[in-house]
Amino acid sequence: MYCLGIESTAHTFGCGIVSFDGKILVNERAVYTSPDKGMIPEEVRKHHLENADKVINNAMQKAKLSWKEISLISFSQGPGLSPSLIVGKNKAIELAKEHDKPIIGINHCVAHLTIGNLVSGFKDPVYLYVSGVNTQIVALQNKRFRVFGETLDIGLGNALDKFGRNAGLGFPAGPKMEELAKKGKYVEFPYSVKGMDVSFSGMVNKAQQLLKTEKIEDVCCGFQETAFAMLCEIAERALAYTGKKELLLIGGVAANKRLNEMLGMMCEARGIKYKIVPMEYTGDQGVMISWQGLLEFKAGRKDNLEVDIRPYERTDDVDVIW
Repeated sequence: MYCLGIESTAHTFGCGIVSFDGKILVNERAVYTSPDKGMIPEEVRKHHLENADKVINNAMQKAKLSWKEISLISFSQGPGLSPSLIVGKNKAIELAKEHDKPIIGINHCVAHLTIGNLVSGFKDPVYLYVSGVNTQIVALQNKRFRVFGETLDIGLGNALDKFGRNAGLGFPAGPKMEELAKKGKYVEFPYSVKGMDVSFSGMVNKAQQLLKTEKIEDVCCGFQETAFAMLCEIAERALAYTGKKELLLIGGVAANKRLNEMLGMMCEARGIKYKIVPMEYTGDQGVMISWQGLLEFKAGRKDNLEVDIRPYERTDDVDVIW
């Protein structure tokens, strides 16, 4: 028995297939990129429409499965860009009708957490979730994923991309900023930690001002070092508060090696086990949608063909029934 999961919250249209016992078969995706601008929702929607069938067909072929062997179809219900979410939802409903399969819509952010557990082996970590839209410190308490701290304005990934777009680095800007930062020296940025929350919009404004007087390599270095130090601080506080002994880094920004280095040093000093979700599963992809669909389906949940998107649903809105 297998679940086919469809991811389409933002720049990625993905399809993953996972067995009911957690074996990952395939993880196909097509990612929207732009050399000179950011994510334009209508262009992303067109990208997904153009690539959806190809990605799904490739996944089925690589998995060497027939539709008779697929027992469930899951899709990312939200949060995300509505035009992108609608493409995934419509494709999932189309396939469910065509092949007479049950369907389930799931929360994209929760899926990032649970796929992290599956591939890391961690049972009850504090999660540092850092992606484009999301920057959160999350931990499971009393059948809900509680958000202990988060961004008060924009996610770190979006902050990096916003600066990168203005600096002519294209989209996504994070990897290019990481390379530039290695060649730069630290310049001071506003350090905005407010309790357990963080703020990045002031850093974007400061970075744009600094570009007029400083080398871009130095601006990237200062931006990264300051933002990552802020994340280390709130992660350390969450670990102290919850008493948990594991920290798991998830989300697309987890690809940054400097962020990993800083978090690793903090965890080593506290005696905390630290892992990063493997790169294959840290960004947006279909496997996490498939696995979360399976968890909820096996716990007794499923949707009908009238299911709709939930573009603003939060991580802590979801009841943990599995």
